[in-house]
Amino acid sequence: MSAPSPAVSDDTITTVITGGYATVDTPNGPFSVIADDSGRVLASGWTDDPAYLAALIHRSLRPETLQRSATLGSLTDAVTAYYAGEVDAPSRVEVVQLSGGTFLNKAWDALRLVEPGRPVTYTEFAERAGEPAAVRAAATACARNAAALFVPCHRVKRSDGSLGGFRYGLETKKWLLDFEAPAED
Repeated sequence: MSAPSPAVSDDTITTVITGGYATVDTPNGPFSVIADDSGRVLASGWTDDPAYLAALIHRSLRPETLQRSATLGSLTDAVTAYYAGEVDAPSRVEVVQLSGGTFLNKAWDALRLVEPGRPVTYTEFAERAGEPAAVRAAATACARNAAALFVPCHRVKRSDGSLGGFRYGLETKKWLLDFEAPAED
């Protein structure tokens, strides 16, 4: 697996005038992606409501208008490839998120390095983000992640092995984790 591109880039803080969005049918329901005009994911998730996703985008990156497309090229191709079994495909897509704080940005980058089939605990996630004591902040990073699947917050579980939370429902989180789990011999 190649290293994913960072989830955050400080040189991307510009006003996005027009964003594109597209929706892909998946076994978990409609999955929509909003992208900037450079083809970077701004938000994504299991919904067919672009306004819902747009509200998750940091105000400095939120497009003033959204234009519907049938596809978004490599972005929607990555979603299709994921569901076809190429579970690392979303990690090869560039994502832009901002939080206004440094920990969340580092945490989102660390999330992109969590490999499919190898979920981590919130404690391990905090360690990977460089702040071992920031377990609650790690959970906040998952909760505030606007780019689901591309920044795989579903790969973080509680220390007791339970799923924890997920914006798109625990049924979807469990399905994704089961789908990514290595086949047993």
